[in-house]
Amino acid sequence: TIMLNNDIKVMYITAASFPEGIMDAHQALHARVPFSTNRKYFGISRPEKGHIVYNAAAEELQPGEATQYCCDTMVIKKGRYISIDIPGYRDDIPAIQKTFDQLLVTPGLDPQGYCVEWYFNDTDMRCMIRMEN
Repeated sequence: TIMLNNDIKVMYITAASFPEGIMDAHQALHARVPFSTNRKYFGISRPEKGHIVYNAAAEELQPGEATQYCCDTMVIKKGRYISIDIPGYRDDIPAIQKTFDQLLVTPGLDPQGYCVEWYFNDTDMRCMIRMEN
């Protein structure tokens, strides 16, 4: 488990479909939001009304950036997260779903939580889900 000590406000673009629209959503986000090594990047998903809603997200570094870049916002809540890192995820994209399937059977998950993909760089990422307390 890891601890996020602070909320992370993110701006996002919702994928048109899941999983087919994931790459397009990330590309649209990166086309709007200037890349910064200081910025954290995420994929955020959860089931809603019978299907998965996926958001490609980037940390908002300055207040008002989301409006400037025409993005919606949400908050990744601080707290305790169960997580598994996937080094070299691009070489095994199906490992992401397998990892979340493994994490989702953990007792004590936050029922209002999201599946969060935290992209550290072009090759390494962390799959994480918030715990209840």
